[in-house]
Amino acid sequence: MSTVLAYSIDEGARALGISRSLFYQLVKYGEIKIVKIGRRSVVRSQELERYLNSLEVGGN
Repeated sequence: MSTVLAYSIDEGARALGISRSLFYQLVKYGEIKIVKIGRRSVVRSQELERYLNSLEVGGN
């Protein structure tokens, strides 16, 4: 079994359930950090988890 270490931008947006443009806005404002592998931008799986954990949990 292999563990995914990084996602493409499209895969990262899909994993979060958001649009690609919202994903790029989050990157622009420093909410999500991406890394470059050559010319390709990817987001680490730990970065997606960190971002989700930083959000407030909504409730009543």
